[in-house]
Amino acid sequence: MEVKIGVSDSQRELNVNSAQSSEEVEALVAAAFGGDSPGVLALTDDKGRKFLIQASKVAYVEIGPSDIRKVGFGPTA
Repeated sequence: MEVKIGVSDSQRELNVNSAQSSEEVEALVAAAFGGDSPGVLALTDDKGRKFLIQASKVAYVEIGPSDIRKVGFGPTA
C-alpha cells in the first residue's frame, strides 16, 4: 500500500510504501488518533524502516494501492 501523510507546518508530504493491508494501516491511524491524548503513528515500510509521526502533527492520511511503474517503451494496455 502507498500511504501519503500530510504533516502540519510542512509543505511536503511523507510517502510510505507499506507491505501492510489498507485495513491494517487504517487501524494504526485510528489507534494513534483514538483516546483523550493522541499518541504516535508508527508505520513500517516495505524495506523494514519504521516511521514515527506525532499524531497531533498529522494533517491528513491518504491510503491507496502502490503504483506499479513500468520502465521502457512499448504498447500500453
